Amino acid sequence: MKKSPSLLTRRSLMAGILASASAPLWVPARVLGLGGAVSPSNQISLGVIGVGRQGQVDMQAFMNHDDVRVTALCDVNERNLAAARGILAQKYGGAHVRSFADFRELNLDISVDAVLMALPVHWHSIPSTDAILKGKHIYHEKPMALSFAESRHVREAVRRSRVTFQFGTQQRSDLKFRWACELVRNGRIGKLQEIQVGVEGGIQTEVFPVQKIPTYIQWDQWMGPAPESHFSSKKLDRRYHENITDFSLGMISCWGIHHLDIAQWGNGTDDTGPVSVEGQGTYPASGTCNAVQTWKVRYEYANAAPITFASEGEEITHGIKFIGDAGWLQVKRGKIWSSDEKLLLDPQNKEGTMPVKLPVSTDHTRNFLDAIKARSTPICGIETAVRSDTLCQLASIALRSRRKLAWDPVSESFGTDTKAARLLEARPFRGDWKLPAIS
Repeated sequence: MKKSPSLLTRRSLMAGILASASAPLWVPARVLGLGGAVSPSNQISLGVIGVGRQGQVDMQAFMNHDDVRVTALCDVNERNLAAARGILAQKYGGAHVRSFADFRELNLDISVDAVLMALPVHWHSIPSTDAILKGKHIYHEKPMALSFAESRHVREAVRRSRVTFQFGTQQRSDLKFRWACELVRNGRIGKLQEIQVGVEGGIQTEVFPVQKIPTYIQWDQWMGPAPESHFSSKKLDRRYHENITDFSLGMISCWGIHHLDIAQWGNGTDDTGPVSVEGQGTYPASGTCNAVQTWKVRYEYANAAPITFASEGEEITHGIKFIGDAGWLQVKRGKIWSSDEKLLLDPQNKEGTMPVKLPVSTDHTRNFLDAIKARSTPICGIETAVRSDTLCQLASIALRSRRKLAWDPVSESFGTDTKAARLLEARPFRGDWKLPAIS
């Protein structure tokens, strides 16, 4: 495989040490990779941008693998950095880990091979593009971005840089979701008629009061490209900032991307999209959290089953329900059930009863690391990621447009509908923030 510059540098350094007259007579087995240990020269050096709750969870998942080591952290919240450093200290002892408040400094570190990006949604596109253009492989937490134009920009950067990209839709590495999609793709429920997707809806809150900016956070940097607003400690909480439109599209993307991604997989439409979208939604009448609260959206496909996507309720419950002309099955985290238990035989497809076999991943972070080493596409690469995320973008645009929209999945555009097309454009960025240029 083609080695990254930082991996080559470490390997060359080690070779030079061992070849020199001053080389030690004894080298620890872990350095040489003996006895089952992974030598530092074969480890993937991981930087983490965003070490809040999700970043810490993802980081610890990576730390379960011996061939990766977290070497750099970045966050504008010193409390998050302190918590992350504590986690690393328990794992690595007193080994030094570099800390940054500016993602650009971490991305400039040539010793970092890959980046885990787990920032709030309004920050997803800029630091990710910057890392990719600097040759870093990236584990990109979902959703893709706040606009379709930003998602497309990240995709172009990946295509140009040819780095490994893994999207944080970890359900593709879960047996039950793959099993459900294989059953559907192999006709176990007959001809697929419709897919229903239900996720939790938005929330209504009070207006968050103005608070003094504490010393532990760089609030202006936290806002970054988002419109300027007053500080409130609640805005730092994921439950709230994911329901504020300055920072997110709401649950329609933050939750929706997970189940819509599985709907795409089961529908066999990873490389395409719908031809039309329409829907209706309700929004909070007051309060700081102003993202869509309830919704129902319909996607029609040219050569695949339609998808109905809604905030969960009595009509459409949580999960992905595949409805065929010979039965149905539904899946959500931890559970799969159907109209007939006989449909759920042979979950691992070991008996060869299902000719269509989907890619297998049992660990999302392991799959990413293996793809880096093999120079292959992981279970949820950039092309799949953008196609799935586009459904969230289209839902948001349809709700705001309040009319049926025609979508061209080939050109990925609204065609001559200029009014809808404007809603695909990148949101205005505050101050000097902008997407890094792709040359």
